[in-house]
Amino acid sequence: MENANMGQMTKDAGDFELRTGITREDIRRLGQVYLFAGLVPEDLRKLLATSSIRRYPDHTTLFMEGDPADRFFVVMDGWVKLFRLSENGQEVVISVSSPGESFAEAAIFDSNTFPVSAVAITDVRLLVISAESLMRQLRENMDFTFNMLATMSRQMRRNVTKLHQMCSMSSTERLADFLIGLSSSHNGTARITLPLDKSLIAARLGMQPETFSRALAKLKTVGVQSVGHDVEIKDLNALRAMVNSGPLSC
Repeated sequence: MENANMGQMTKDAGDFELRTGITREDIRRLGQVYLFAGLVPEDLRKLLATSSIRRYPDHTTLFMEGDPADRFFVVMDGWVKLFRLSENGQEVVISVSSPGESFAEAAIFDSNTFPVSAVAITDVRLLVISAESLMRQLRENMDFTFNMLATMSRQMRRNVTKLHQMCSMSSTERLADFLIGLSSSHNGTARITLPLDKSLIAARLGMQPETFSRALAKLKTVGVQSVGHDVEIKDLNALRAMVNSGPLSC
């Protein structure tokens, strides 16, 4: 009986993957996303039964400000820019979403329209969840409902943290902290490739492109060298100590 149940679960997982494009590896990764924390794979598959994985090339517009908020997204691979246009047509970057982050879910509860526009800034692979499916799960799945509330609370705290960093950290410290976050190492040397154009990283960190360039030059004093998109950090601990030591002018 146990073998039969395992066989049925494997078949169900295979059928789910064919229908949605969501692989077993995707389910494992989604289990680490805050929105789905604590949900076992079987529950995740039920929750995402009407969702799908979609790929979009770089520069694809995902939605425009004012469009009906009939879906939201989780970034599986790539990066997405959220922005608004000012009255004079200037683009104002609101945020940049990276793998493992969700975006646009709050709009479903707010005005039912997207308050910003979204565009892929690399080739992206996104989990797309319909608003209808979201609302049904909120009514039927209490664990998911609490996760959604926690995710929105986390987003608010992240915005507060970003505001605090912009007020209390120099641009050089913000950039150093960002580079540390990109490294897979915890100490010693690190070599990383910037995932975005420097102008978009600057926008994510709340600074102008020219300020970003000055901050990157300043980091040479603590062993950070860059050529194009490639960055070498000679001593992660020294860079981390600089971030924690207090203001460092740009």
